[in-house]
Amino acid sequence: QLPTGLYKKVLVILHDSILPYMNEPTLMIDFLTVAYGIGGAISLLALNGLFILIHQHNLEYPDFYKKLYSLLDPSIYHVKYRARFFHLADLFLSSSHLPAYLVAAFIKRLSRLALTAPPEALLMVIPFICNLFRRHPACKVLVHRPNGPEDMSEDPYIMEESSPSESRALESSLWEIRSLQNHYHPDVAKAATVLNQSLSEIEDDISGLLELSAYELFDKEVKKKAADVPLEFEQIRGLFGKKNDIFAEHFALD
Repeated sequence: QLPTGLYKKVLVILHDSILPYMNEPTLMIDFLTVAYGIGGAISLLALNGLFILIHQHNLEYPDFYKKLYSLLDPSIYHVKYRARFFHLADLFLSSSHLPAYLVAAFIKRLSRLALTAPPEALLMVIPFICNLFRRHPACKVLVHRPNGPEDMSEDPYIMEESSPSESRALESSLWEIRSLQNHYHPDVAKAATVLNQSLSEIEDDISGLLELSAYELFDKEVKKKAADVPLEFEQIRGLFGKKNDIFAEHFALD
Protein backbone atom coordinates (compact mmCIF):
# COMPACT_ATOMS: atom_id res chain seq x y z
CA GLN A 1 0.00 0.00 0.00
CA LEU A 2 1.50 3.30 -1.11
CA PRO A 3 0.29 6.87 -0.49
CA THR A 4 -1.49 8.33 -3.51
CA GLY A 5 1.20 10.95 -4.09
CA LEU A 6 3.97 8.34 -4.06
CA TYR A 7 1.97 6.07 -6.38
CA LYS A 8 1.78 8.86 -8.94
CA LYS A 9 5.48 9.78 -8.66
CA VAL A 10 6.54 6.16 -9.20
CA LEU A 11 4.16 5.52 -12.09
CA VAL A 12 5.15 8.70 -13.93
CA ILE A 13 8.77 7.55 -14.24
CA LEU A 14 8.29 3.77 -14.18
CA HIS A 15 8.14 3.17 -17.95
CA ASP A 16 11.32 5.06 -18.89
CA SER A 17 13.44 5.27 -15.73
CA ILE A 18 12.82 1.92 -13.98
CA LEU A 19 11.59 -0.86 -16.31
CA PRO A 20 14.40 -0.50 -18.93
CA TYR A 21 17.02 -1.07 -16.20
CA MET A 22 15.42 -4.14 -14.59
CA ASN A 23 16.70 -7.61 -15.39
CA GLU A 24 13.18 -8.97 -15.00
CA PRO A 25 10.58 -6.28 -15.76
CA THR A 26 7.86 -8.92 -15.38
CA LEU A 27 8.33 -8.61 -11.61
CA MET A 28 6.31 -5.40 -11.89
CA ILE A 29 3.25 -7.16 -13.31
CA ASP A 30 1.41 -7.46 -9.99
CA PHE A 31 2.25 -3.90 -8.97
CA LEU A 32 1.01 -2.46 -12.28
CA THR A 33 -2.15 -4.56 -12.51
CA VAL A 34 -3.12 -3.57 -8.96
CA ALA A 35 -2.42 0.09 -9.76
CA TYR A 36 -4.44 -0.23 -12.97
CA GLY A 37 -7.39 -1.47 -10.94
CA ILE A 38 -7.36 1.42 -8.45
CA GLY A 39 -9.02 3.84 -10.84
CA GLY A 40 -8.69 7.55 -11.52
CA ALA A 41 -5.34 9.17 -12.29
CA ILE A 42 -3.37 6.21 -10.89
CA SER A 43 -4.93 3.89 -13.49
CA LEU A 44 -4.11 6.36 -16.25
CA LEU A 45 -0.47 6.51 -15.17
CA ALA A 46 -0.22 2.71 -14.91
CA LEU A 47 -1.06 2.43 -18.63
CA ASN A 48 2.49 3.33 -19.67
CA GLY A 49 4.07 0.48 -17.73
CA LEU A 50 1.38 -1.99 -18.77
CA PHE A 51 1.88 -1.02 -22.41
CA ILE A 52 5.58 -2.01 -22.20
CA LEU A 53 4.81 -5.30 -20.46
CA ILE A 54 2.05 -6.21 -22.95
CA HIS A 55 4.04 -5.34 -26.09
CA GLN A 56 7.54 -6.38 -25.04
CA HIS A 57 7.08 -9.06 -22.38
CA ASN A 58 3.92 -10.91 -23.54
CA LEU A 59 1.75 -9.94 -20.59
CA GLU A 60 -1.82 -11.23 -21.01
CA TYR A 61 -4.50 -9.09 -19.41
CA PRO A 62 -7.94 -10.56 -20.28
CA ASP A 63 -10.04 -7.61 -19.08
CA PHE A 64 -7.65 -4.93 -20.29
CA TYR A 65 -10.06 -3.25 -22.75
CA LYS A 66 -12.96 -3.50 -20.35
CA LYS A 67 -10.90 -1.67 -17.73
CA LEU A 68 -9.70 0.87 -20.31
CA TYR A 69 -13.33 1.50 -21.26
CA SER A 70 -14.26 2.04 -17.61
CA LEU A 71 -11.58 4.75 -17.32
CA LEU A 72 -13.59 6.92 -19.71
CA ASP A 73 -15.46 9.28 -17.40
CA PRO A 74 -16.17 13.05 -17.58
CA SER A 75 -12.82 13.87 -15.96
CA ILE A 76 -10.84 12.27 -18.80
CA TYR A 77 -10.98 15.52 -20.80
CA HIS A 78 -9.83 17.64 -17.85
CA VAL A 79 -6.99 15.73 -16.13
CA LYS A 80 -3.41 16.89 -16.69
CA TYR A 81 -2.49 13.38 -17.89
CA ARG A 82 -4.97 13.64 -20.78
CA ALA A 83 -2.29 13.73 -23.49
CA ARG A 84 -0.57 10.62 -22.13
CA PHE A 85 -3.84 8.71 -21.89
CA PHE A 86 -5.03 9.48 -25.42
CA HIS A 87 -1.59 8.74 -26.87
CA LEU A 88 -1.73 5.25 -25.36
CA ALA A 89 -5.42 4.76 -26.14
CA ASP A 90 -4.58 5.53 -29.76
CA LEU A 91 -1.96 2.76 -29.71
CA PHE A 92 -4.23 0.23 -27.98
CA LEU A 93 -7.06 0.86 -30.48
CA SER A 94 -4.80 0.78 -33.54
CA SER A 95 -5.14 -2.95 -34.22
CA SER A 96 -7.48 -3.80 -37.10
CA HIS A 97 -8.29 -7.13 -35.38
CA LEU A 98 -10.34 -5.54 -32.63
CA PRO A 99 -14.07 -6.41 -32.84
CA ALA A 100 -16.38 -3.72 -34.18
CA TYR A 101 -18.58 -3.70 -31.06
CA LEU A 102 -15.57 -2.83 -28.90
CA VAL A 103 -14.38 0.09 -31.06
CA ALA A 104 -17.97 1.34 -31.46
CA ALA A 105 -18.35 1.37 -27.67
CA PHE A 106 -15.22 3.53 -27.32
CA ILE A 107 -16.40 5.88 -30.10
CA LYS A 108 -19.84 6.25 -28.56
CA ARG A 109 -18.59 6.80 -25.01
CA LEU A 110 -15.99 9.37 -26.11
CA SER A 111 -18.68 11.17 -28.11
CA ARG A 112 -21.13 11.22 -25.21
CA LEU A 113 -18.51 12.58 -22.83
CA ALA A 114 -17.51 15.15 -25.45
CA LEU A 115 -20.81 16.98 -24.90
CA THR A 116 -19.38 18.48 -21.70
CA ALA A 117 -15.71 18.70 -22.77
CA PRO A 118 -13.76 21.96 -23.20
CA PRO A 119 -12.96 23.14 -26.77
CA GLU A 120 -9.26 22.26 -26.59
CA ALA A 121 -10.17 18.63 -25.79
CA LEU A 122 -12.81 18.51 -28.53
CA LEU A 123 -10.33 19.64 -31.19
CA MET A 124 -8.27 16.59 -30.23
CA VAL A 125 -10.95 13.95 -29.74
CA ILE A 126 -12.90 14.58 -32.96
CA PRO A 127 -9.87 13.71 -35.18
CA PHE A 128 -9.21 10.81 -32.77
CA ILE A 129 -12.73 9.46 -33.45
CA CYS A 130 -12.30 9.99 -37.21
CA ASN A 131 -9.12 7.89 -37.09
CA LEU A 132 -11.04 5.08 -35.39
CA PHE A 133 -13.57 5.14 -38.24
CA ARG A 134 -10.74 4.91 -40.77
CA ARG A 135 -9.27 1.86 -39.04
CA HIS A 136 -12.60 0.14 -38.48
CA PRO A 137 -15.00 0.83 -41.39
CA ALA A 138 -17.62 -1.46 -39.83
CA CYS A 139 -18.27 1.25 -37.23
CA LYS A 140 -19.36 3.76 -39.88
CA VAL A 141 -22.91 2.52 -39.38
CA LEU A 142 -22.95 4.93 -36.40
CA VAL A 143 -22.75 7.82 -38.86
CA HIS A 144 -24.57 6.43 -41.88
CA ARG A 145 -27.45 4.60 -40.21
CA PRO A 146 -30.39 4.66 -42.67
CA ASN A 147 -33.06 5.85 -40.22
CA GLY A 148 -30.62 8.20 -38.45
CA PRO A 149 -31.02 9.79 -35.02
CA GLU A 150 -34.18 11.66 -36.05
CA ASP A 151 -36.22 8.44 -36.24
CA MET A 152 -34.95 6.98 -32.98
CA SER A 153 -37.38 7.31 -30.10
CA GLU A 154 -34.46 6.83 -27.71
CA ASP A 155 -30.75 6.07 -27.88
CA PRO A 156 -30.21 2.30 -27.41
CA TYR A 157 -26.68 2.89 -26.13
CA ILE A 158 -26.35 2.12 -22.40
CA MET A 159 -23.94 4.65 -20.93
CA GLU A 160 -23.94 3.05 -17.47
CA GLU A 161 -22.92 -0.39 -18.79
CA SER A 162 -19.34 -1.23 -17.77
CA SER A 163 -18.87 -3.92 -20.40
CA PRO A 164 -18.37 -2.70 -24.01
CA SER A 165 -20.00 -5.86 -25.36
CA GLU A 166 -23.24 -5.12 -23.48
CA SER A 167 -23.42 -1.38 -24.22
CA ARG A 168 -25.35 -1.79 -27.52
CA ALA A 169 -23.18 0.88 -29.12
CA LEU A 170 -23.43 -0.59 -32.64
CA GLU A 171 -27.22 -0.18 -32.53
CA SER A 172 -26.90 3.53 -31.82
CA SER A 173 -26.22 6.65 -33.89
CA LEU A 174 -23.58 9.33 -33.40
CA TRP A 175 -25.97 12.21 -32.67
CA GLU A 176 -23.49 13.70 -30.22
CA ILE A 177 -21.11 14.75 -33.02
CA ARG A 178 -24.12 16.19 -34.89
CA SER A 179 -24.79 18.30 -31.80
CA LEU A 180 -21.19 19.51 -31.72
CA GLN A 181 -21.68 20.92 -35.23
CA ASN A 182 -23.60 23.72 -33.45
CA HIS A 183 -20.87 24.30 -30.87
CA TYR A 184 -20.18 27.88 -29.76
CA HIS A 185 -16.52 27.59 -30.76
CA PRO A 186 -16.25 27.89 -34.57
CA ASP A 187 -13.20 25.60 -34.82
CA VAL A 188 -15.05 22.82 -32.98
CA ALA A 189 -18.17 23.23 -35.15
CA LYS A 190 -15.99 23.09 -38.28
CA ALA A 191 -14.12 20.01 -37.07
CA ALA A 192 -17.39 18.19 -36.29
CA THR A 193 -18.69 18.70 -39.85
CA VAL A 194 -15.93 16.41 -41.19
CA LEU A 195 -18.15 13.40 -40.51
CA ASN A 196 -20.76 14.78 -42.91
CA GLN A 197 -18.42 13.95 -45.79
CA SER A 198 -16.58 10.78 -46.73
CA LEU A 199 -13.36 10.48 -44.74
CA SER A 200 -10.00 10.34 -46.48
CA GLU A 201 -7.95 7.16 -46.12
CA ILE A 202 -5.01 8.99 -44.54
CA GLU A 203 -5.28 9.29 -40.77
CA ASP A 204 -5.13 12.66 -39.03
CA ASP A 205 -1.97 13.32 -37.03
CA ILE A 206 -3.22 14.05 -33.52
CA SER A 207 0.22 14.26 -31.88
CA GLY A 208 0.21 18.05 -32.12
CA LEU A 209 -3.30 18.28 -30.64
CA LEU A 210 -2.75 16.17 -27.51
CA GLU A 211 -1.13 19.02 -25.57
CA LEU A 212 -3.48 21.73 -26.87
CA SER A 213 -4.45 24.13 -24.07
CA ALA A 214 -7.13 26.77 -23.58
CA TYR A 215 -4.39 29.43 -23.49
CA GLU A 216 -3.16 28.39 -26.96
CA LEU A 217 -6.70 28.51 -28.33
CA PHE A 218 -7.24 32.00 -26.90
CA ASP A 219 -3.86 33.19 -28.15
CA LYS A 220 -4.64 31.89 -31.63
CA GLU A 221 -7.95 33.79 -31.72
CA VAL A 222 -6.34 37.01 -30.49
CA LYS A 223 -3.68 36.90 -33.20
CA LYS A 224 -6.19 36.39 -36.01
CA LYS A 225 -6.43 39.27 -38.45
CA ALA A 226 -10.02 40.41 -38.56
CA ALA A 227 -11.48 41.07 -41.98
CA ASP A 228 -12.99 44.49 -42.64
CA VAL A 229 -16.69 44.24 -41.91
CA PRO A 230 -18.97 46.76 -43.67
CA LEU A 231 -21.11 48.51 -41.10
CA GLU A 232 -23.04 50.80 -43.48
CA PHE A 233 -24.01 49.87 -47.00
CA GLU A 234 -25.47 53.22 -48.05
CA GLN A 235 -23.37 56.33 -47.75
CA ILE A 236 -24.76 58.73 -45.16
CA ARG A 237 -26.15 61.96 -46.64
CA GLY A 238 -26.89 64.00 -43.53
CA LEU A 239 -26.62 63.89 -39.78
CA PHE A 240 -29.67 61.62 -39.52
CA GLY A 241 -29.64 60.24 -43.03
CA LYS A 242 -31.75 62.92 -44.69
CA LYS A 243 -30.16 65.30 -47.15
CA ASN A 244 -32.39 68.36 -46.58
CA ASP A 245 -33.40 68.24 -42.93
CA ILE A 246 -33.05 71.04 -40.39
CA PHE A 247 -29.89 69.53 -38.92
CA ALA A 248 -28.12 69.78 -42.26
CA GLU A 249 -28.50 73.59 -42.04
CA HIS A 250 -26.58 73.80 -38.77
CA PHE A 251 -24.28 70.72 -38.78
CA ALA A 252 -21.91 69.36 -41.39
CA LEU A 253 -20.34 65.90 -41.68
CA ASP A 254 -16.57 66.17 -42.19
